[in-house]
Order: sequence, then C-alpha cells, then structure tokens
Amino acid sequence: MKILDVLSKETILDDLKATDKKGVLEELVAPVAKKGNLDSDQLVRILMERERLGSTGIGGGIGIPHGKLKDIDDLILGFGLSRRGVNFESMDGRPTHIFFLLITPENSTGLHLKLLARISRILKNDPFRERLMDAADAEELFAIIKEEDEEF
Repeated sequence: MKILDVLSKETILDDLKATDKKGVLEELVAPVAKKGNLDSDQLVRILMERERLGSTGIGGGIGIPHGKLKDIDDLILGFGLSRRGVNFESMDGRPTHIFFLLITPENSTGLHLKLLARISRILKNDPFRERLMDAADAEELFAIIKEEDEEF
C-alpha cells in the first residue's frame, strides 16, 4: 500500500498554527473530517484517548497520531507541517514538526500497521524530512511525498 493511495491534497496542511497537542490534532482533523464527512470532535476525542496510552510523537520531529473509528470503510490520512514545532510529548522531548494523521476502520489492524510501517520507513530518510520542512506549500509537500512514495 502506498501513502498516496490514501493521502489527498485536500488533507495536507502546510503551516499548522497550533502550539499544543490538542490544537494540532484539531487542525489535522478538520480537513480529514470534512473530506470523510465525519464528526471532527469525535475524531479528536479518539486521537486524544490514543495519546493517553502513549505519545505518538516518535521523536526526530515526527508525530504519527492515529486512531480507529467504527463508522468508516477506508483508511483516511492527513498530513501537517508545523514550521515552529510543537510540544507533542515526543519520546526524545524535542519539538514535533512533521505529522501524519491516520484514521482507520476499527477492524483493519493489518492495513493500519502496514501504512504505519510505510510512513515510519520513509520518515527515517533525513533528506526527505528536510525537503518536507523546506516545502513552500501543500502542493510542493504533495509532490515531495509522491516522489518518495514511488521510490519505496
């Protein structure tokens, strides 16, 4: 499964304004909820519950907030870039800049794990992360992700 099988341009945010975890989740959820015709408050609640189990800020400036929802049929992916960085309670204690938001159907553990693994794998590439940070807008972010997604 490729990232662009589920990520669309409408769910890419190129300049997150929030300064805390809940605010980032609210911002990331807004275009995803709109695209999927979902309740954004419910999505934020699900994501915050998942965060209470342990931060999805994996370190290195990366956060992959994710949650499961029973009312959907397909995976939904969003992307956000915080140029300032946010305290996302990351494992390394450093600010988080790059966010992939993943919402999956409640019974799709296999797909969920495959996509998480793919996202984690491409984010290990330092030049890729640097290119994301330097992107001018959502269009460029989409092109960078597409290029990297095709290489893997």
